[in-house]
Amino acid sequence: MKHTILTRALLGSAVLASAVGIVAVVAGESSAAAAYYVAPAGNDSAAGTQAAPWKTIAKAQSVAKAGDTVYFRGGTYAFTKANTTCSSQTARVDGVTLNKSGASGNPIRYWAAPGEKPVFDFSKMNDDCRLKGFSVTGSWIHLKGLEISGVKQNNKLNAESWGVWISGSNNTFEQLNIHHNMGTGLFINGGGGNLVLNSDAHDNYDTNSSDGPGENADGFGNHYVKAGAATNVFKGCRAWWNADDGFDLISTYAPVLIENSWAWLNGYQPGTTTSAGNGNGYKVGGYGGDYDAAAVKHTVRFSVAFNNKAAGFYANHHPVASDFFNNTGFGNHPNFNMLGIDSSGAAAGRGNLRNNLAYTGTLTSNMSGTSAANNSWNLSIALSNSLFQSVSTTGWDAARQADGSLPALKHLRLATGSTLIDKGVNVGLPFQGKAPDLGAFEQS
Repeated sequence: MKHTILTRALLGSAVLASAVGIVAVVAGESSAAAAYYVAPAGNDSAAGTQAAPWKTIAKAQSVAKAGDTVYFRGGTYAFTKANTTCSSQTARVDGVTLNKSGASGNPIRYWAAPGEKPVFDFSKMNDDCRLKGFSVTGSWIHLKGLEISGVKQNNKLNAESWGVWISGSNNTFEQLNIHHNMGTGLFINGGGGNLVLNSDAHDNYDTNSSDGPGENADGFGNHYVKAGAATNVFKGCRAWWNADDGFDLISTYAPVLIENSWAWLNGYQPGTTTSAGNGNGYKVGGYGGDYDAAAVKHTVRFSVAFNNKAAGFYANHHPVASDFFNNTGFGNHPNFNMLGIDSSGAAAGRGNLRNNLAYTGTLTSNMSGTSAANNSWNLSIALSNSLFQSVSTTGWDAARQADGSLPALKHLRLATGSTLIDKGVNVGLPFQGKAPDLGAFEQS
């Protein structure tokens, strides 16, 4: 058993402080002032109680105030049309619009009733324009335990539709299951200080995209956030079998933190290995291949990418060095691609890499110009399957634990006595033993 060493988070303090602040909001939420209920067979003229639930989330929003909780009973909430009409074939319309804000420490909560599974199904919406399943324009809102699927593209004039589209700030999206949408599962567009926690985005495929099939359906996207906005955080999330990338951070001007997350089999038509979009596990930045002096640093740590069509971790022509700490790449091509861009527009390696592990597939590319040390490829360690408890690539989509956290798997965790233990360097994050282990999973 290794001994615990307490460390201060000295590196990336601004990102860490923002992330801690977001989590503190969740932990410090006050007791709900009122509780309401919605059910598929409810009635919006009812009282909104457990015995007499409402039928729609729109009715619930019209009544709920900061600090209130709306519980959704299990079953399917089917949508057949948007809540506004299409002004043109490229206009944007919503199935659900959440535009009423809560308050700091008192969000409006839209939660699954304990032990139940509410499914928001948008597959019957035939509006001839661009669709958003959920459009969250308000702030201090907390969604939890909802399944969201079926958002369509009903013409070929738009790049993609979205399962959840977010422009508000300081929201929490927890234990969401977002799948089989014709575009990105969850898309942050302009909002800051949002936390996406223990959520899954999978099997999203934009068959009717104006850019070509599969080119825009990411699992999670974070784009166009303005400079100065608070850090958006993705924690404990999984992205798999999305037609484009697992996580995509292009064209954003505020920092993003991704931690304790998994991405695999992205870049394929869902359920197959037939090529579709780009296929990176984590696309960490970039501005369309151009140099941008306003670029910001992002952070990816304690995360796993395996068997994606392209790179596991990709700098995507980012102009500045983002931080990649304690990640595991397995079977990607390559596992770590640090292709960046310099002020003259020339290709240059960009990234700060510490304590990462790359095994099988192609290990790295475009590393010249990066700051890379104490990664598996920098050390004279012969890698083999015996260094891991398991190298299985199946079962990663197993059911989450009761609290919504990732399933406890042996896959790609270090075996007892592995030569990858204690081979890292202190980057200001907690670790066990004399030094951090390599890869996403610290051996306890």
